[in-house]
Amino acid sequence: MSSEKRKKSRYQSQAKARIVGLDCGEVLLKDLSILGCRLTSDKHIEVEPSTRFEIEIIPEEIADIGKFEIIAESKWINDKENSAELGFAILESPKGRQFQRYVDYLAWRSKMASSEIQP
Repeated sequence: MSSEKRKKSRYQSQAKARIVGLDCGEVLLKDLSILGCRLTSDKHIEVEPSTRFEIEIIPEEIADIGKFEIIAESKWINDKENSAELGFAILESPKGRQFQRYVDYLAWRSKMASSEIQP
């Protein structure tokens, strides 16, 4: 994904997620920005592009941020026999403050990790 041109940086996440209304098995939020996200599932999923979903995000405990929901539109899917990777554009977040706090936390964590790598 490093070759993609994005309007906003995406930050790696370790959160769990649930796509409301779909049986997706275990779902993980792999990355997040204020404009989009990428999820992975350990199950085969069929999703049409441009479909709206409510996605519940459960941040990792160390973030000390409660779960929140986002409304997102499916943009792409890489569906395999026993797994799937999905890309979404974020349309809104009913609990916008928690969503923004989590993005800020991920940005801070990313910055701290990159500064530790620098000599």
